[in-house]
This record gives sequence, structure tokens and C-alpha cells, in this order.
Amino acid sequence: MARFAGKSIIVTGAGSGIGRAASLLFAAEGGRLIVADKTEGAEETAQAIGEAGGTARAIRIDAGSEAEVVAAVELAVAEFGGLDVFFANAGISGGMANIFDTTPELMAEVLRVNLIGPFLAIKHGAPRIAERGGGAIVLTASVAGIRSGAGSPAYSASKAGVINLAMTAAQQLSGSNVRVNALCPGLTETGMTQRVFDYAREAGKIDKVGRLNPLRRGAQAEELARAALFLASDDASYVNGQALAVDGGLSSSHPVTRQEYGLTAV
Repeated sequence: MARFAGKSIIVTGAGSGIGRAASLLFAAEGGRLIVADKTEGAEETAQAIGEAGGTARAIRIDAGSEAEVVAAVELAVAEFGGLDVFFANAGISGGMANIFDTTPELMAEVLRVNLIGPFLAIKHGAPRIAERGGGAIVLTASVAGIRSGAGSPAYSASKAGVINLAMTAAQQLSGSNVRVNALCPGLTETGMTQRVFDYAREAGKIDKVGRLNPLRRGAQAEELARAALFLASDDASYVNGQALAVDGGLSSSHPVTRQEYGLTAV
């Protein structure tokens, strides 16, 4: 497959987890990448893409800084002649503080990275994508943005904002052929959640991770990356303003007493 042959693509949060997995897949399908992260992981991802025969340029940015997002977009234009896809994936967890332990400063920082970052990707990426005749913007939200129970108040509020931002942007970009969608991961093994998975393995309880969803497991980063690629590709040419939950079925139900229906794996 070469769904992204010749396409110019920016991925933020590309230094690890879903961002790195998506960057590698975009490149494998012919995309030319600007891999952006605030850590040295950006260079590591670009190196891995180059070693696999792909094209990538690394840039260190704070995804919540307007000047630095603009710099990433300008680099894509300078290096690859324009922009076709922006995967605004960077985010932070902000810890697990409850409402009463959450400070205004923590709330502001989580919103700055998780919500203002995607806003900046749309603000500065959409015009460049429109210049190329259209393309896609994918924003990483979360099942925590769909309903409570999957994250802290700050994180959950920020991701709910991302979902609404995708809807609002899709409407305001009407006629531009720029699609905007939100990806809503469930529990996924990334740098943000690594301690949970590592602890479960050390304690011999890895089978308990993700047990509340019907698939009864957590996800791997590449599973989310493949969903992001779908939303960014022409395969999703009529998908716009949507929030795609990739969570093993977790968000398909309200809390219930689980029943077995005779179809569980042997």
C-alpha cells in the first residue's frame, strides 16, 4: 500500500507511542514526514524512518506554542512544498489528581498542550492543506473525553474539548476539502501509561489490564496508529467531524454486571 505517496505530513508527539508508530506507518506508505516532539525522540523516530528507506525531518517543538507550531508547518512547506496531513497527537496526562487537588495551574497546562495544541494545528495547518486541494487533520482525543472514568478532571476536560473542536472545525472548514476528525484511544501501552503495564507484568497481572472492555485487553500503539492512518487517508474521504473510539468496546456500554453469552474465547 502507498496511500500517502508524495504526501507531506506533520506528526506531533512523534517521539514515542502512538505518534512514533503512526510516523513509521505513514512513511512506510510513502509519506514524507515532519516528526515533531519536545524530546530527543523526534530525532530517533526520524532516524528509524530513514533507516527503513523513508523520508523524515525532525523538529523539537512544544505543541502548545503557536510560534513553534508555525515553525513546524513552515518546515513542511519548505521541505516538501506544502502540507497534506496534520496528525496533532501530542498530549500530556497531568497526573490523576481529583478536582479538589487540581490547581488552576495544572488545569491550564493540560489544556494548553492537549487542547490549544490541536487548535493551533488546525489554525495553521488547515490553510496550507487547503492550498493543496484538501487533506486531513487528525486530533488525538481520548475515551476520557467521551465520558468520565478514564482520566483525571483536567485530562478528561481537555479531551472532551478536542472532540468538540474537531466537530466545530469541520463545520468552519466547510467547502475547503479539509477533513477534521478526532481519534479516541482507550487504554494503550505508550510512554504515558507504561508504568501501568510494567507494574502489571511484574506483578503477574497483565491479564487484568483492560479487562473492563469486551476485548479484555489493552491496546498497542500500532493499533491506534492504524486507525489514525485510516482517518488521514482517502479511505476515510467521507468521514468528517467525527470522534472514532478505538477502545476495545469500552465506551459502547454504561456500567453493567457482565453476563456471558457463550461466545467467549476458549
